[in-house]
Amino acid sequence: MGEILLKEGLITQEQLDKALELQKREPTTALGDLLVKAGAISLKDLVTALSEQLNVPVVSREGGTLTPAPDQELSKLIPEEFARRHCVLPLALDLNTLKVAFTDPLDVVLLDNLRKITDCEISRVIATKADIEAGISAYYGEGGMLKNVIQATYSSPGITVAREPEERLSLDDLVASAEKPPVVKLTDLLIRQAIKQRASDIHIEPFHNKVIIRFRVDGILQEIPPPDKSMVLPLISRIKILCKMDIAEKRLPQDGSFRATIENRLIDFRVSTIPTIYGEKVVLRILDRSAVALDLQSLGFTQEELVTFRKAINKPYGMILMTGPTGSGKTTTLYSALNEIKGPTKNIITIEDPVEYQLHGINQVQVKPAIGLTFASGLRSFLRQDPDIMLVGEIRDVETAQICVRAALTGHLVFSTLHTNDAPTAISRLIDIGIEPFFVSSSLLMVVAQRLMRKLCSKCKEIYKPLASDLPGQLKLGSGIIGKLYRPKGCEACNFTGYSGRMAVFEMMNINEDIEQLILKRASVLNIRAASKRAGMSTLEEGAFKRVALGETSLEEMMRVILSSD
Repeated sequence: MGEILLKEGLITQEQLDKALELQKREPTTALGDLLVKAGAISLKDLVTALSEQLNVPVVSREGGTLTPAPDQELSKLIPEEFARRHCVLPLALDLNTLKVAFTDPLDVVLLDNLRKITDCEISRVIATKADIEAGISAYYGEGGMLKNVIQATYSSPGITVAREPEERLSLDDLVASAEKPPVVKLTDLLIRQAIKQRASDIHIEPFHNKVIIRFRVDGILQEIPPPDKSMVLPLISRIKILCKMDIAEKRLPQDGSFRATIENRLIDFRVSTIPTIYGEKVVLRILDRSAVALDLQSLGFTQEELVTFRKAINKPYGMILMTGPTGSGKTTTLYSALNEIKGPTKNIITIEDPVEYQLHGINQVQVKPAIGLTFASGLRSFLRQDPDIMLVGEIRDVETAQICVRAALTGHLVFSTLHTNDAPTAISRLIDIGIEPFFVSSSLLMVVAQRLMRKLCSKCKEIYKPLASDLPGQLKLGSGIIGKLYRPKGCEACNFTGYSGRMAVFEMMNINEDIEQLILKRASVLNIRAASKRAGMSTLEEGAFKRVALGETSLEEMMRVILSSD
């Protein structure tokens, strides 16, 4: 290898001598790796030189050529432990010839060992060490095993189930099929892969001749390769058994839950089923407490917003509302606020539907309308429990709103949520459902509108200069920011989406004297918004574009989340 690199003019004799001397002290490290580590050559130089001299093709994950064939069970020919130890990856089997990716195709001892353990002729290709290691993790890891299990379902002879919704199986058959090893393994790997990809939900959707499985990652649904349609009933039955649902009942919606310890993390799953014309659709909501940092500082507040919000949540009484669509992170923000202000001197009670995370030191109540435990009835009981702080999952009706306002006016701090598009609209919403303007102005401390935007992957985002025509109309005038922005590219770390994780953007409206007067006069939302902006409120659009300008997210993501209605 040293001679080839020397001949190509990529290294000097002095660099080669130093690397050979170093290899005597580190005999297990390849010469090429030592030269790369020393900065004498790049990985690309090394791979290109070897490819040209040895007439060995180059493969890469980026080019899509470093992907093992899915249906050849190559892991049985080269075990994972051997592949990781020697940094090789099997790619395809053609008759008796096995194509294998090497980092060092000159290693004749490794080549001979591969011939012996596989009993095949070896066809060599070359790739970088990083690419092969990533390929090994993808193929032998949970994602790769899931693909193999899914492939196996198309030819599995051990499971016989109904393929059409009209067909009926006995309860014993359903239980038996749900407990077969392939079904148990598929369910386990599906859940593990969803957690590995940071999914918040798993959707299992049956259709006429196939099943669709999708993960919601960073708020976006992503389809994964599905198993054979014959696995739908056993898979759904398996999930129902875990939730202690009635597996024989397919005509009515059902709700259930279960808890599992995965990689030393306790994870809760909320499961919902609904009957469709092709069978039951199942959605698993993944509640991983360890993946949610209930810390205000990590949510995405600017320093100024954080100071303002903390000032409001530490007041002794009044009402603070979070607004935004479902899935915009309102509950997480309120949980983080409670987590910060809780203490032995404060009695905190919440009523939620559902209780998403269990908070230590806080009394949490689950709404149960079937037995009469609604938001309104629960709140009436709360006021007899001597609370200091109350959290109401959502204000849905006038009775709940009236009790919240009354509590805020009688010395309690009340947190709740409303479904409105922005902060000023929350005021008109409260008045519309029947709260008198006087009570709204007297009880309300702050309204915060919130959205979640995907963050650009820090490992692959790329810089570009946008055209003025690329900017939305709201930002062309007065923004002054048409310089360099970032956009998604996609890599292994972000599952080739270009995004990794999410952050919140806020529109924070403090209720000052001017806004109180406007509320009393039943002023329009436009007038209240104008007064809030004069008082220093930053709109959702302005906050989001600041994140775009800082390179934290893309213009396209901002348009999708914030400006989609314009």
